[in-house]
Amino acid sequence: MLASLPVPHPFDSRAGRAVLRRAEVADTDAIIGLLADDPISAARGDQAVEADRPAYAAALGEILDDPSNDLVVIELDGTVVGTLQLTLIPGMARRGAKRLLIEAVRVRSDLRSSGIGSASMRWVSEDAAPALGAALIQLTSDAARTDAHRFYERLGYTGSHIGFKYAVPR
Repeated sequence: MLASLPVPHPFDSRAGRAVLRRAEVADTDAIIGLLADDPISAARGDQAVEADRPAYAAALGEILDDPSNDLVVIELDGTVVGTLQLTLIPGMARRGAKRLLIEAVRVRSDLRSSGIGSASMRWVSEDAAPALGAALIQLTSDAARTDAHRFYERLGYTGSHIGFKYAVPR
């Protein structure tokens, strides 16, 4: 858990008053639903089947127990409608600068373009990153997510690197 993360953080969106807050174990099913609500995640196996719940619950527990990680949910009218994971990475480059990695950015499909995602990402850049001492924010996005790429670019992110992945055989 990133102890100095400035949460809870209320904000207004076109969908209404929302709040960013630290995820809790009780949010597991809502987070699983958000992953399954995304076609790319669903194609990778995030199907929200009950048999997978223990794996998701264990992963959430690990994230919440790790002092370099946190999972933030976005709540609207008492319902979790979005999420993002933050990981603070110490580094040697840039004179020992810390990087804040953003992953698993999700907003429920019927609420996209409501300002919830923009407000959440502004919170990361204006509040969370400075509070955590990060000099740089980075994220990766699947090449197929062209709408997301435009979204990030509108917020000032630059597509400056090419990412690579390697699936470890099981």
